[in-house]
Amino acid sequence: MSDFQELIKSFPKTREYVRDFFVYGFKTRQEFTEKSPRTYDNERRRLESWLAPYVQKDYVPNGANISLAIDSSLLDTNPLFRVWKTKSFTDNDITLHFLILDLLQDGQARTAEEITDSLLSEYEALFDIQTVRRKCNAYGKEGLLTKKKAGKAVVFSLDSRLALWLRSTEQAMDALCFYQMAESFGIIGNEILEQLGGSNQTFRVKHSFFVHTLEDEILLPLLSAMNQKQNVALAIKSSKRGMKNTAYCTPLQIFASSRSGRRFLCGYLEKSRRFTCFRLDTIKNVTLMEPSTEYDILQEKLEKNRSRLWGVSFQGPERHHSDTLTLTLHVQEPEEAYIVSRLKREGRGGTVTRIAKNTYQYQRESFDCNEMMPWVRTFIGRILSLECTSKLTEQRFYQDLQTMYRMYLDEG
Repeated sequence: MSDFQELIKSFPKTREYVRDFFVYGFKTRQEFTEKSPRTYDNERRRLESWLAPYVQKDYVPNGANISLAIDSSLLDTNPLFRVWKTKSFTDNDITLHFLILDLLQDGQARTAEEITDSLLSEYEALFDIQTVRRKCNAYGKEGLLTKKKAGKAVVFSLDSRLALWLRSTEQAMDALCFYQMAESFGIIGNEILEQLGGSNQTFRVKHSFFVHTLEDEILLPLLSAMNQKQNVALAIKSSKRGMKNTAYCTPLQIFASSRSGRRFLCGYLEKSRRFTCFRLDTIKNVTLMEPSTEYDILQEKLEKNRSRLWGVSFQGPERHHSDTLTLTLHVQEPEEAYIVSRLKREGRGGTVTRIAKNTYQYQRESFDCNEMMPWVRTFIGRILSLECTSKLTEQRFYQDLQTMYRMYLDEG
């Protein structure tokens, strides 16, 4: 039986458990059914070791519910950054890391064989040539080293972009403090800040989605594919049914919800010839494919379609190209003029028309009018009528009203 190790080799598995504890939480040991109880125990112990101040236990009859209680408005950094700093390594890994980087500080490009010989002659460290070559290739892939061909040989040199000339001015430190809290890949700002011996004493973010850092490993290759205008293959696991499949698409934009914090990849599926969105937390792996020959054309089409996009859905329940929702409201004039202002402010480009005294009509075209329903329901009590070219959406709205009536008002 292997001993428990706090450090990890595979980040994706741990990412799933951290997300479960942080986003969902309140699960007992028996409710984690996808992995064995021993795996759950190991992941729970890692979580408690990394994030002990934020782990909350609620005892119930069949066990203890584990969750993470984190208030972003009170913290100076993202505690989930700790998860990125727990990768396991061997003695050779850590020794080679420092020796190779120190050897290449002179800026000279060397082959793997020359690096191996220099390690022996200058540091009295004996390594197999294949071990050194694998490490150099891995660092070349990650951007730590520059890899190029010199004749028939492959040479490695230290990437000059790693030379960070950053004066420890107050403005620079403030920029790092803000970046680590407010931007994607905040772990980078956090690492640099710690290297400079700084800490965030200035900024607090009231609505910060700490869980985003768990998706940055997926976001990075997606942004790289967009920058190079390449297609991608996405390994996806459904959040509802747990089903796995592979989707081939052209990545175009990243959408982020300011309300829920969820992030989505908007891409074009050549097979079905339509745009669609994938939640970043359901994407398990990204593989870059061939360049897209129609990338700029697809970007233009997406921009034209965005005016009819309410959220992230490009297809309604009846698979129409788009539908139109018409909402008629009673607004007491002039006392409730703020309702009209709210319609214009939150209506995402819909038209607001005064059709009679104390009566206003809101109308908007959308790919999926179902996405509008949570917002529409906030006007219940003022709605005189709702009409939609998608009859399923219209029927669902009135059925929901009848269900609420039976629940709260129908004494019979």
